[in-house]
Amino acid sequence: MKVSTLRLLADARRAKKGGERAMAARQRTRLAELVAWARARSPYYRRLYRDLPAEAELTALPVTRKSELMAAFDDWVTDPAVTFEAARAFADDPARIGQPFAGRYTLTTTSGTTGTHGIFLQDARSAEVTGAMLARMLLGWLSVRDVARIARGGGRMALVAPAGGHFASTVAAARLRGRRRVAVLSVQQPLDELVAQLDAFRPAVLAPYASVGALLAGAAEAGRLRARPALVVLSAEGLPAPEYARIAAALGAKVRTSYACNECPFLSYGCSENWMHLNADWAVLEPVDERYRPVPPGQGSHTVLLTNLANRVQPILRYDLGDAVVVRPDACPCGDPGPAVRVQGRAADLLTFPRPGGDPVTLAPLPLATLLEAVPGLELFQIVQSGPDALRVRMRPAPGVDPDVLWRRIETRLGELLVRHGLGHVSVGRAAEPPRQGAGGKYRAVIPATAPTTHGAAIE
Repeated sequence: MKVSTLRLLADARRAKKGGERAMAARQRTRLAELVAWARARSPYYRRLYRDLPAEAELTALPVTRKSELMAAFDDWVTDPAVTFEAARAFADDPARIGQPFAGRYTLTTTSGTTGTHGIFLQDARSAEVTGAMLARMLLGWLSVRDVARIARGGGRMALVAPAGGHFASTVAAARLRGRRRVAVLSVQQPLDELVAQLDAFRPAVLAPYASVGALLAGAAEAGRLRARPALVVLSAEGLPAPEYARIAAALGAKVRTSYACNECPFLSYGCSENWMHLNADWAVLEPVDERYRPVPPGQGSHTVLLTNLANRVQPILRYDLGDAVVVRPDACPCGDPGPAVRVQGRAADLLTFPRPGGDPVTLAPLPLATLLEAVPGLELFQIVQSGPDALRVRMRPAPGVDPDVLWRRIETRLGELLVRHGLGHVSVGRAAEPPRQGAGGKYRAVIPATAPTTHGAAIE
């Protein structure tokens, strides 16, 4: 661990020990520094803040959105050598996954659930803060017994990630590849193959997407999965509360979760009470209504505004993240002083298909979604389970892309994945309508045959 990361971790421990007041003090200082930096180094923010006083309160700063920041990319970044054209070319090249962009930045992409694909950079300072927050998270999660159990398991870690794409988890995995104690397993392979690989590797720490964790718990309950990790870290999606206890019992593991995003990979970490505690000394999350007015604790928000206090190359200030959350109105019983939230806008919905002459096959949404995210020329999509054995794809081609050529690529890739999972009988059709936004403003990538509702309206 670098000296600077150790210093950050020491400060993070002092902030947590000092409680809410110590975290708030660091937040105020870092916010003032970030706003001054953005005004001085980013032409975009210089224009956006030109009519504001030098020491404006956070709530006085204008809201920013992904579509606007991507459109103003070259003016938004604080490094004049970074351009959208170069970042886009880097992101489109799968051979560059895991390599530093421009020799010094981690580049990740988002899937466009708000209707706009995002390209995000993380500088060295932000990476060090991420490392310190990861260490703080693990120190809060693991008991001496947990550490001993992980050590007995050889410290082996299995990451279940997309096979391609510039995702934060994939970038991290690429850097770890080649170390015998770390396995990077594809989320897109059939469940039986994933189970066999986990049983052969026997990880002490397992980090899958939440929906994949639910499928692995089912495999363990059926006696097909024998691997018993000490710690399971679920990410990317939400699950019904009873599912976490089921996964823990089935895998014989401590289960924890994290809520983060490409814009702020160290945003929060889950506790034993299934709340997400914000790293409030380095990030600000403002729950707001449709008109960006503050929402009180205990009441569900329409969206949240994110401020990342660590990243200087791409300042994230009052950024509309699009997730609906509720803030805990009282102190969390776990004792963590960080503000506690639950995310209402992310749900992991499994797709189940009947199979002639065999057991039904259940797919997690991530293998399908990540497969299409890598299709060139596909700006936005939705995969809708329109029947027990039928899928329809709503698509939005990128400007200048032939829709018929694009559809053939989509149909081929989905068909190949379904065949690998023993679902060659499932039909794939092209929808006439474009992707539809949900009630929270996001585009849901995969919609099961029976989709739940959010805020009283159908998500579809």
